[in-house]
Order: sequence, then structure tokens, then C-alpha cells
Amino acid sequence: MSGLGTSMLRGAVTSPFKRAGRPGATLPAGRAVLAPAPAAPGPLSAYRTLCGFTRTDTLPLTYPHVLGFPLAMRLMTARAFPLPVLGLVHTWIEISRHRPTGAAEPLGLTVYAERLTPHRRGTEVTVVTEARLADELVWESRSGYLSRHATDAPPPSPAPDAPRDLPAVTEWRLPGDLGRRYGAVSGDRNPIHLHPLTARLFGFPRHIAHGMWTVARCLAQAESGTAPGTAGSGTPSGGPAPVRSVRAEFRAPVLLPATVAYAADGPDFQVRAGSRVHLTGTLLREG
Repeated sequence: MSGLGTSMLRGAVTSPFKRAGRPGATLPAGRAVLAPAPAAPGPLSAYRTLCGFTRTDTLPLTYPHVLGFPLAMRLMTARAFPLPVLGLVHTWIEISRHRPTGAAEPLGLTVYAERLTPHRRGTEVTVVTEARLADELVWESRSGYLSRHATDAPPPSPAPDAPRDLPAVTEWRLPGDLGRRYGAVSGDRNPIHLHPLTARLFGFPRHIAHGMWTVARCLAQAESGTAPGTAGSGTPSGGPAPVRSVRAEFRAPVLLPATVAYAADGPDFQVRAGSRVHLTGTLLREG
């Protein structure tokens, strides 16, 4: 069994014995590390195709997160990690690329849990992923993962305001097997994404799209140059400048199958279905 498969099995076994929201819970201090190695061409190509990335000169901005996912799983399924990994929901992500990275460059990865935060719907953990070339930090991300449970504690901040409507750019039809297909290329086989029956075990009426597929698809769309407000310093081929950083909030799950609209205005973007907004984000381009 692969290391990721072992982590998933360990998570399935240990999750029922963990109680989210336990008073005095602390995070393990250790870090998970992956030795430097280039991205495998086959999985990278499948990821680009599924998410819609067409540039091949650099790694997609979101791809180091995929490379670091087995490390995150190892960390979050460890006995000392206080939250049950099954049913965790990705709530937000911030990604910064400090310089472009080619697919053949050997990235070394480090993942660690930074903090636990009370949330109006449970407890949220912040997980950090860092990518280095030699000793140079070239990419980093911070992600929030929510463990949903009943809580009487006041949240650290109020519920977010309703986002403004952005101009619609295009429509995406998401098939029912999208979660299984993305799980195959990313390794994220959380049962909330795979099948209606397994999603219902965690309170969802149907299985939901991965948040990381959704934000990756938005970035691929933004880099295609078809969205309004994509002007920038550009590239030698005349396309828009690559995205250097992004902040995305996952506001509501996308139940599969679905038809959603991608909307954008300048650096801001969102995914919505009718009046319901599923994702909002802001990006910053190179140059």
C-alpha cells in the first residue's frame, strides 16, 4: 500500500476516536518533510488536463499543494493530531509563488500544522505547506480545514458579508464523477467528494467538488486570458501574466453534478450557481 493509502486507512481507523472541540487540544509540533524531487510528468499532465491549465513552462500555481498533500495527510492522521480527518472541509487557502518553478526542478516540501481556531461551525486548523529549491523558499501556502461540530464558543469573527456579484465570464458543467477523477490525480479521496452515499455520512445531501479543483480551475481560466480585467505585463507569447498569488474562500459546497458560472472583475473572481456563491477569490499577477 502507498504512503498516502496508509494515511487514508489510518485516518479511517482513528477518526471515530477523536473528538473535535475538546478543551485544551493542542497541535503536534512535528513537521512532515519530502526530499527534493521533480514532479512526475504523467500525474502532472493529467492534473493540467483536468483543471484546464495550458501553460507548460512552469508548474501550475496550485500544484505544489497537490505534491504536499500526502505529507498533510500523514500529519493530520497521526495519533497526536486532535481532529478527525474524515469529513474535514477545506474552507480557505492562500498561495504565494516567490519565483516561477519548472516541472523538472527538484522541489523539497515541508508541511506543518500552525494553529487551531474556533469557528462558528466547529474548529478550524491552519496547515502550512512550503516548497524549497535547495535552501530557497520558492512557494508557500496556508490552508484552513474545518472540523464541523456543535459549539457554544463565540467565533473569533462574524460570518462573512455577502459578496458582490461579478460579471459572468463562462459556465462550467461539472459531472458527477468529478470528485473521483480529481481524487485520482491529486490523491485526495476524502469520502465527501466520492459518492452520494459516503458524503451523506458526513451531513451532505450529495458528494461535493474538491475546493482545490475549483480554485485551480479558476486560475486556469484567469490565465487563459478570456476573463475581463486580465491585462498585465503579459508573456512573450502575448497572453496575460501568470498568477503569482491567490486568496480563495470556499463559501458553500458545490454538490455534484452541477452547472456553475465563473465570474471575474479585475483581480476578483467567484464561482456561483444562480444567487448562491460557492467560492470567492482575489489574485495577483506577476510583474
